[in-house]
Amino acid sequence: MSSDVTVKFLLVDDVPQNLVALEALLARDGLMLFKARSGAEALELMLEHDFALALLDVQMPDMDGFELAEIMRSTERTRSIPIIFLTAVATDEQRRFRGYETGAVDYLFKPIDTRMLTSKAEVFFELSRQRQILAEQRDELRETAAVLSSTLDRLNAHRDNSPLAIVEFEPDLTIIGWTKGAERLFGWPADEVLGRRASELGWMGQPVAEAVARHVAALTLGGEHRDMQVHQVLRREGAALECEFYYSLLLDRNRRPASVTVQILDITERSRAEETQHLLIGELNHRVKNTLASVQAIASQTLKGAPDPSEFVDTFTGRLQALARAHSLLSNQTWQSASLSQLVQDQLDLGTLDEGRCTISGPPIELPPNLALHLALILHELGTNAAKYGALSNDAGHVYIDWTPSEGRLQLNWRESGGPVVTPPTRKGFGTVLVERSLSAEGGVVAASYPPEGVIWHMDLPLTEASRAVAPRVEARDAAVTNFVGQALSSHATLAGLDFLVVEDEPLIAFEVSDLLEDAGARVVGTAGTLSEAREAIETLDFDVAILDGNLQGQPVDPIAEALDRRGIPFLFVSGYGPEHLPADYCGRPLLNKPFNRASLLERVSGLLAAQEAAVLNRSAGCSSLKRAAS
Repeated sequence: MSSDVTVKFLLVDDVPQNLVALEALLARDGLMLFKARSGAEALELMLEHDFALALLDVQMPDMDGFELAEIMRSTERTRSIPIIFLTAVATDEQRRFRGYETGAVDYLFKPIDTRMLTSKAEVFFELSRQRQILAEQRDELRETAAVLSSTLDRLNAHRDNSPLAIVEFEPDLTIIGWTKGAERLFGWPADEVLGRRASELGWMGQPVAEAVARHVAALTLGGEHRDMQVHQVLRREGAALECEFYYSLLLDRNRRPASVTVQILDITERSRAEETQHLLIGELNHRVKNTLASVQAIASQTLKGAPDPSEFVDTFTGRLQALARAHSLLSNQTWQSASLSQLVQDQLDLGTLDEGRCTISGPPIELPPNLALHLALILHELGTNAAKYGALSNDAGHVYIDWTPSEGRLQLNWRESGGPVVTPPTRKGFGTVLVERSLSAEGGVVAASYPPEGVIWHMDLPLTEASRAVAPRVEARDAAVTNFVGQALSSHATLAGLDFLVVEDEPLIAFEVSDLLEDAGARVVGTAGTLSEAREAIETLDFDVAILDGNLQGQPVDPIAEALDRRGIPFLFVSGYGPEHLPADYCGRPLLNKPFNRASLLERVSGLLAAQEAAVLNRSAGCSSLKRAAS
């Protein structure tokens, strides 16, 4: 830096030879000499340059050295320039005094003592040089300080706006840094915590404070410079927070431990979410295993009472459908409760009960999940028995279902009349055992009576806090739709001559659907289990109807539905999802929920074909009208 410093001297004399002599005497590296032959010329140079020394001749025409010096001292820019007078005039104390009075630092006579002049010039050269070096250093320090200040401001802004709380400790756990993030997270302002130990603040419990102190001590003794631990600390109002502490050891210039900075992340909500997820996974595992165990029991008991395989399939499938309907109902309510009215309506929708031969009455009641699942199976079992042996096995019988809440209990009655004469059973079948044991496990009491006119079941069930009256949610079946579907089923008793494409990613289900369709006389020209297979089948195969799963190996089936729609091919969704999870543009298309039975599949396919036929007839009628209008 000093090698770039240049010092400037001003030489003023009206005799050119004197200027040349001074220049030769004073010349050196780092020194620039400016020469002026008059006072006016000297003033012009002083306006352009900063001089470390001015050597002025006293005797000059127009403006002598004294007059020039007086002008220099009266001007702010030139006031501080040191002046040495040079004169050849004989010694005159009055003139010498005037020279010093004008601000000169020295007054030398010609012929000049060269050693004296060079030594004095050297002093001013070094003074000016050091002054410039110090000025440059001062400017650099100011620039560095400004950069550091800006960097510190940015760092503080980041620290203050960070979601992390940043705390700095001395080795004895005295707090020496507490950011805005720490203030927001823990509630203490910085002025209340700085200089205090963490254990004195109420922020850490004693065991946590001791653990942190041990860890800080281990870091400062030469362990890892960075580490992470999880601790529970407190907010100012006492709320507990689960936090991750990220430690960073700071060293001084001698590489000795100076302090420990801790970046603290609040993971309370994350920990709760992980705990909830763990509980949910456990609950899901529990429910899946319970459901599988229930299916196993249903299969085993159904097989015992089935005289032949075909009856086993129908009975087993019906029981599974009842269970699946109850699961769907509970899922829609996030497994909080299920409507009793809807459980009954599900049996009507499945065809277990004949809507025209059932009388249902009772206020809106919500049932807890386990009771709802058990009651769904019971209603299905009672309805199936009524259809096989009881009031619904002839053309005149009737079933009455009613319920009444009373003193924290629910009184549910099932009464049959008009069927074959009833005789008390000699042994208990699976249905009776299912009714009695499943409800007794829920704290219910079941009583059955067998008068000749019809069996009566009375169920006394507990009502919990979750059982509450709500607005009715049962959707009445539209009679026109019911008649239309019934007519469609009768008009398409077989599916002979129709070609089907089955799109289903579960091979067993695809096999079952294909088997049911072929038993009804249809021909399955292809099956597809992935989106790519389905696209290829639609492009290469000729078929009349498609059975479409609601999801293929986790992928939505929107492109398959669009491709079928473009070709004008009717399709039926067969899915475990409800309509809200189907492709948005096709959520109104016919849907059959899994698990399903033969009759349900054929009914939905027949309804689909009848609707397609009606649409074709409407289009034909519209075209005929247009032709008549044109003629």
